[in-house]
Amino acid sequence: MSRSFTLIELLVVIGIIGTLSALTLPNFMSARQRARDAQRKNDLKQIQKALELYKLDQTPPTYIPEDGGNTFPNTGSGWTSGMVTYMNKVPGDPASPYYYLPDNTTLTYFLAACLENSADPVGQACPAGFACNSGTCYIVNEP
Repeated sequence: MSRSFTLIELLVVIGIIGTLSALTLPNFMSARQRARDAQRKNDLKQIQKALELYKLDQTPPTYIPEDGGNTFPNTGSGWTSGMVTYMNKVPGDPASPYYYLPDNTTLTYFLAACLENSADPVGQACPAGFACNSGTCYIVNEP
């Protein structure tokens, strides 16, 4: 008497494995989105720290101007010559730029990054003029 699986048993096992993988794949994809969003949040906090250090060393206190646009380069290239002391390389996001809007009259600014996970609890609606696919942004204001 030979011991082997019948075709029905094999199909049942394949069906169970397929069902389990179909249930876990979306969770895996959202975990990757959350990880990328966490990196974006961390990048903005690092940029914020560099901006604050820059402002403290300026007389009178001032922030770096927008320099012809309100986005950082996606390549992570150097920022401006005055900022190299505080942040040698600006972090970049290949999916979308980081937004920066300073106001040197009130010494305020905000930084924003587009989030992939639109259900993020700290996400906010993106301001007008920001091109975000999800419509959700992480916004950092001056401390």
